[in-house]
Amino acid sequence: MSQRRVLVTGSGGQLGQDLVRALSGEVPDGGLKGDPSTGRLGERPAVDVIGATRSSLDVTRREDVLEVFHGLRPAVVIHSAAFTAVDACETDADRAYAVNAVGTRNVAEGARRYGAHLVVISTDYVFDGTSERPYVEWDQPNPVSVYGRSKLGAEMEAGPEATIVRTSWVSGVHGRNFVRTVLELASDPTRRLRFVDDQRGKPTFSADLAGAVLMLADSMLPGIFHVTNDGEATWFDVARAVLAVSGGDPARVEAISTSELDPPRAAPRPANSVLDNAALRLGGMELLPAWQEGLERMVAAMPSASSGV
Repeated sequence: MSQRRVLVTGSGGQLGQDLVRALSGEVPDGGLKGDPSTGRLGERPAVDVIGATRSSLDVTRREDVLEVFHGLRPAVVIHSAAFTAVDACETDADRAYAVNAVGTRNVAEGARRYGAHLVVISTDYVFDGTSERPYVEWDQPNPVSVYGRSKLGAEMEAGPEATIVRTSWVSGVHGRNFVRTVLELASDPTRRLRFVDDQRGKPTFSADLAGAVLMLADSMLPGIFHVTNDGEATWFDVARAVLAVSGGDPARVEAISTSELDPPRAAPRPANSVLDNAALRLGGMELLPAWQEGLERMVAAMPSASSGV
């Protein structure tokens, strides 16, 4: 019997790389040891994984997308390709909508035509951040940034049979992210480290997230799922934790408000982007470990993050 084929778009990104590794039977860098799905999900069926980077598949080109689906005939497509530069989206809205919304429209069309189950990676930015409690999957989205609106567009294009995975504050060993930025800034002992303490979210680590995405992809469960590591934090909290686990001095980190950012950010950020993983929990599915644990594993897997930053 031939192996089931899985197509991963955006396979050059930090989550995309970890998805391809896990699908290929490897433990992603910074992942839990023990099995190909980061040690949490048990045995998985063997698959033929095809990773499509931005250079090999431009999701904004409908004809190219359909040609790939026609040639590969995947059983599952995990659509992680996106324009995620939140501030750049504000000044290039057309690109944001072209990649995030129209790109998902094209991938969804290919999936429908050739019978593939679609998994779309989405974001906490679909919410406005004004809730006083964590957001559940059934709360009404109300994005306040171009990025958030374009990703809500992606959710709308995915269709009712797709699996939509909303996540937040993602960092991984491979790629640009908050943890890597903190480590780079901290390498200069004269640098002031100032991070906001009035935005709350759930830090998530791509090595852990990849395993949960694969579990949902294997199950072909339709609907929206919030998938984050456990525990809330502010960016100030995360920055201090990064220094602590990398051998630095957490006391170097100063708390500021969003209004004190210099220069100010182009895109508004949700003050509360905490996602309640309610659909996973109520469905009896395994939740991701604490974010502090994921952070420790990620930093340990980064050669440049040795002690003494």
